[in-house]
Amino acid sequence: MKIVVTGAHGKVGRAATQALLHAGHHVLATDLTRPGFERKAPGSADYRMADLTDAGDAFAVIRGADAVVHAAAIPEPTGNPPHVVFQTNIMATFDVLEAAVRFGVQRFVNISSETVPGFFFPERDFLPDYAPVDELHPAHPQDPYALTKLFGEKLMDAAVERSDIRCISIRPSWVQNEDNYEQNLGPQVRDAAVTSPNLWSYIDAYDLADAIVLAAESDLPGHEVFYIASPDNVGGHDFAAVLKQYYGDAIELRDLERVDASGISSRKAMDKLGWSPKRSWRDYLDADGRALPKR
Repeated sequence: MKIVVTGAHGKVGRAATQALLHAGHHVLATDLTRPGFERKAPGSADYRMADLTDAGDAFAVIRGADAVVHAAAIPEPTGNPPHVVFQTNIMATFDVLEAAVRFGVQRFVNISSETVPGFFFPERDFLPDYAPVDELHPAHPQDPYALTKLFGEKLMDAAVERSDIRCISIRPSWVQNEDNYEQNLGPQVRDAAVTSPNLWSYIDAYDLADAIVLAAESDLPGHEVFYIASPDNVGGHDFAAVLKQYYGDAIELRDLERVDASGISSRKAMDKLGWSPKRSWRDYLDADGRALPKR
């Protein structure tokens, strides 16, 4: 298939591009980075610079695609003015999806976010109703980033109602690769008291990329939403014990598949997408959260 990957120079987009190429697909990568003009390395993706908040740019890059992986976004709400986050993310998603519908694209993979329920960047703090969090958890986002991700999922719902496109929204947990495991997750490995709104959850960028390939190749009808998180938690803690220790009875504990379970459940993705994660923080960090020698 010819697959367009937006946000292709970001952490998720880079991993997705390589996984799709490895799976035998032709990839057109697009981002805001200016193109280079040297000879391309063999087997690399084609590249086209585009501002996807401009509908003309979006239509230009989507034309001729069989599938789209939409990873382009401002990735969190604190580094830009709120209106910039909202306008950029929602209009890029609208423009790319509108182009995909009008050109008869078969599959749209929307990279949503674990922040959709709203307890990551709230102005008035609240906790999850229960853990592990799954796709049925209520969504009450307050911040402009999570709102755009929720509205993006609503755009997918509308697209499958008005066209034959099939959509999958993926909500990745905190994405890690070999460059940032120690910086981001090391403190939590050493001390479970370093809490986070996602309840010690994370996802390896390459496991996420595997899920994106499955989503792009999937024949699932309509619009499905999937959390993608590693099945284990950061540090390998006894999840029931640390949830009780740091949150008391404020978060309902539901059934766990393992003692060191993640605070986010990816069971639906495993069952319906056939996703099987292969990597863990243990492949990158020692028991003290320090980086292992690179292989």
